[in-house]
Amino acid sequence: MARTRYASDPGLIARMGATMFLLGLVFVGFGVGLGYLILNYGHQGGGDSALIFFAAVIGIGSALASYYWSDKIALRTSGARLVSPNDGPEAARLHAIVDRLCALADMPKPRVAIAPTQMPNAFATGRNSKVAVVCATQGILQKLDNNELEGVLAHEMSHVAHKDVAVMTIASFLGIVAALMVRFAFYSELFGGRGRNNNNQTALLIIPIMLLSVLVYCISFLLIRLLSRYRELAADRSGALLTGQPSALASALVKVTGDMGRIPMKDLRAAEPLNAFYFTPALRPGQNGLAAIFSTHPSLDRRLAELDKIAKQLGR
Repeated sequence: MARTRYASDPGLIARMGATMFLLGLVFVGFGVGLGYLILNYGHQGGGDSALIFFAAVIGIGSALASYYWSDKIALRTSGARLVSPNDGPEAARLHAIVDRLCALADMPKPRVAIAPTQMPNAFATGRNSKVAVVCATQGILQKLDNNELEGVLAHEMSHVAHKDVAVMTIASFLGIVAALMVRFAFYSELFGGRGRNNNNQTALLIIPIMLLSVLVYCISFLLIRLLSRYRELAADRSGALLTGQPSALASALVKVTGDMGRIPMKDLRAAEPLNAFYFTPALRPGQNGLAAIFSTHPSLDRRLAELDKIAKQLGR
């Protein structure tokens, strides 16, 4: 964890640690299962076991790209541009709030950007404080007052202070590899296996690898989403305690989430690749049931309830 004044939550840290531990167990089980299949059927499947190597290489490459260039990827995807305090009143306001938060948190100032969209949202990314960037959309700058915007940016900068990009990149590696192996195994069987005389022997390796990869991907996907929701709750808590105004953050959540219902669906779909980064996901409000299990963020009710607890703690 970064040495800043951002408060930590031992309960959430324990739950995030348990989730990472479970992901580690899945990773070990995946490796053992693959090893068993290769040792017992690899000689019958010909060169198809090479797909494991290619999936691992591409998975490592994707993880490294996400780790080292997450800031550039997020800025390009959102169409945001870096701004200085002299780039107009909105940029000056944004810089002033970030300056205050950096002083409160005793952390280096990240780069500041504005995204040209009316969807009210914000995100922060970067593997460490030296390359971090915090971005607000024009919509959120117009929608929120200074206290509310400060609460949102405190939440986002908490992700930088706690190195959440590194945590989520490591956690996502297994899912990336499993997803690639599903795809490689499918195309190997579809375009390669059918033309061979040893098609049945090839299937002894390819089909079990595909089924194992699907299972591992599903489990890791759910664990990663669970970890992401814990991460968002921790950022809410850290941001609210840093500013001492959980009610302002709660007000911002209500405003931003409510405005999602008025954003055109085409704009929400265009913003979906950044949902894991955003302060609130680009989705229609009222998500519950199975959709909540697959969400990158906790429900609005859960976040407001946790902020209410913090407000009561601060009021004692």
